[in-house]
Amino acid sequence: MAASRSGPQQVTSDPHDGNGAQRATLLFQVIRYSHVFASAVHEVLDQRLLREVCPYPLSITQFHLLRLLAKNGLHQVGEAAGFLGVSAPAATKNIDKLEALGLLVRRPSREDRRAMLLSVSRRGRRLVRAFESLAMRRVTEVCESTSDDELRQLARLLERMSISLFQCAKPDEGFCLRCAAYIEDSCPIRHAVGGCTYQELRETRVRAGGARPPR
Repeated sequence: MAASRSGPQQVTSDPHDGNGAQRATLLFQVIRYSHVFASAVHEVLDQRLLREVCPYPLSITQFHLLRLLAKNGLHQVGEAAGFLGVSAPAATKNIDKLEALGLLVRRPSREDRRAMLLSVSRRGRRLVRAFESLAMRRVTEVCESTSDDELRQLARLLERMSISLFQCAKPDEGFCLRCAAYIEDSCPIRHAVGGCTYQELRETRVRAGGARPPR
């Protein structure tokens, strides 16, 4: 008897069954497109935008530091090192470059003459504003055919998945700048990663009577 020649078998396993082939395929696609999405954001909304608006040879890490300082006012070198997650000498190297380009100003603290305070110059603030304006225009173009409800659902899903991943990883307590300085006051990620040094410093200054820095 000739063997029957049938087409490929349809997988009908429960998509919620952790061992099902369909579930495995979906999870593979989640991993795949998470990497694709992260790469696209880094290339299109970080690297390429910075090249378009910045005439200076800045790395994206140096620009993130500039954005962070622009949003939170004065910082000491040690705080900047904490934000970057690097040693003080490594942070100083980045700060030296930003200062040499006229994007950052460094001056002694009135309370402690040994400490140096950092602030963003007018040129640096213009660069940050130009970057953020172009980023918003670019995202608006990309999301032109996406409804507000779809964007809301996407934002919530990305938030939920990010929290779940960080909780699984159990990162050490300390600095978190996974948002690339797109700061949100009610950020739920900070609780999953052991806190946010930026927010703690920001809130401490507000409690001390200082004005809340611009977002």
